[in-house]
Amino acid sequence: MTSYVDTHIHLDLLTSPGSLLGEARSSGVGAWVVPGVSCERWPELMAITERHADVYAAPGIHPQAAAGYQKSNLEELQHLLEHPKVVALGEVGLDRLIDTPWQIQEEVFIRMIQLAHEMDKPLLIHVRRSTDRVMELLQQHGAGRLGGIFHAFSGSFETACKIIDMGFVLGIGGVVTFPTARRLPEVVRKVSAESLVLETDAPDMTPYPHRGQPNRPAYLSLIAERVAALRDWSLEDTARITTVNALRILRLPSPDKNILKVNHEQL
Repeated sequence: MTSYVDTHIHLDLLTSPGSLLGEARSSGVGAWVVPGVSCERWPELMAITERHADVYAAPGIHPQAAAGYQKSNLEELQHLLEHPKVVALGEVGLDRLIDTPWQIQEEVFIRMIQLAHEMDKPLLIHVRRSTDRVMELLQQHGAGRLGGIFHAFSGSFETACKIIDMGFVLGIGGVVTFPTARRLPEVVRKVSAESLVLETDAPDMTPYPHRGQPNRPAYLSLIAERVAALRDWSLEDTARITTVNALRILRLPSPDKNILKVNHEQL
């Protein structure tokens, strides 16, 4: 069976990540992408990437850490983006729910977009209550040519269509499993198959029925099961389709050449 790809997980924030990865492998997960949050955590991010052959990195500066940004960080990040296991620049974006001054968030985000262009890397986008502005800045700076993933998407179908038209895909996480979720299940049902990838965001965004507990890498299977039910896919279809999408958007190496032969038009 095709393995799932977890396109957004903070392994560097987990206790005993090695054992948790083993548990996740047993549940069908075969690769992980670990985004950056702050420059202080980049060394641990890269260390855990190098310890595990099936783990990839996406260093960047989260809006929460934007206030501490310095030009020297940019030089270090540029160097990290040359590493063969760095597949994207992330987690970057805008967030209306944090204290970081808005002007600083925008300045750092624009610089991250520009650096992604310079280094030819897709983007992992963090956005809360600022989707229109994020999309405006991405369009202004030509990020559609890079593509990437809108992490933890939970917006409307109309917003999803705009994001997809820009060349991005949707990161589907634990929210899709919540009994109270309304918009996201509709989005998952209606968007094109090639627009969906899976993520846990562990240790955050724990799926139902484990809300209130730390998220685990193995819980990606719960998200996959919900996506399969919403799309009327088998779990094999769900793994194959979302993995093909992750391989394409993040330019990950494929462990199986046959996996790239999936025909989305038949689904």
